[in-house]
Amino acid sequence: MKRNFESRIKLTPEILQKIARIDELKGLWTGSAKLSPHILKQLKMSVIITSTGASTRIEGARMNDEQIERLIRGLKTKPPKGRDAEEVAGYADLLGRIFDNYKTLKLTEGQILQFHKILLHFSSKDQLEKGKYKSSDNIVVARGDSGKEVVLFRPTPPYLVKKEMDDVLTWTNHALDKKTIHPILAIANFIFEFLAIHPFHDGNGRLSRAITNLLLLQTGYTYIPYLSLEQIIEDRQEEYYLSLRGAQRHHKTEHEDISTWILFLVEVLLTQAEKARSLIEKERPEQVLSEKQILVLRLFDQEKTLSPRDIVLLVPKVPLPTIKQALGRLVKLGLIKRIGLGRATRYRKA
Repeated sequence: MKRNFESRIKLTPEILQKIARIDELKGLWTGSAKLSPHILKQLKMSVIITSTGASTRIEGARMNDEQIERLIRGLKTKPPKGRDAEEVAGYADLLGRIFDNYKTLKLTEGQILQFHKILLHFSSKDQLEKGKYKSSDNIVVARGDSGKEVVLFRPTPPYLVKKEMDDVLTWTNHALDKKTIHPILAIANFIFEFLAIHPFHDGNGRLSRAITNLLLLQTGYTYIPYLSLEQIIEDRQEEYYLSLRGAQRHHKTEHEDISTWILFLVEVLLTQAEKARSLIEKERPEQVLSEKQILVLRLFDQEKTLSPRDIVLLVPKVPLPTIKQALGRLVKLGLIKRIGLGRATRYRKA
């Protein structure tokens, strides 16, 4: 018996209001975006780096954006070494393909398996698993303070994965083609179910974010390649997991309700759309920064020059890799300047 995916979507005035605002900003971008092709190309390359860094760090990788940029530049001559570098190379490749070819890609089982193969192409330990649904259980656990593992969620068992993926793919394609519900709700529903099924041994989270970019592009949110969705999610990582856990609590029950997840995704998309508005209205460049990047930038209002270590002392809650990532982004946007090299590197406001 096929499940009624729409019944678990409980709309609230807040969700509807935020979706309406997203679509208003989408129309503004479509009707008045006049950024030059050269600027758009630069933005797309920057977003691939930023999104790759954010999406892999959400899953535990530790590379900052400067390291990722160097890695991507050297991929043609030097294959990635180490787990983090392999994951970064795979995500950057997949996201670049989605940005360039989204008009011809289809939401099918074959395409998702191909995406997974691209995502894990460089991963030495996943060569036998890439492009294939899981063959054993992958229970989601967390380790408590005592070291004991606690089961957070039990995804779909392997023998049911294909059927459940087929069901949600059929429903989503029909909902998007026939416009039976708003596309953002259809996308949120699909991504939630994809993560609940957890169809692969590895790469489910990264793949879900890549597919989110694809579906948003295909439904007319054409600013997606120029403002990192993944970076906004990384900035709200705790909320990301809490919203999913809240929705997964009653998965496949009579009381199924994914409102916490829908609200989180809609808020993320609204933040992204507001950043798109800032781009086309040529407001201050700070408007396209993350919260942590703005925090770092503000420090330069009080000090003439700062090193990364100086900033760690001023904002001890922000880890050094995040600070270095923020500094690299601020330099690219021309908001600060780099002075010196190596350990002597310092920064000042432009």
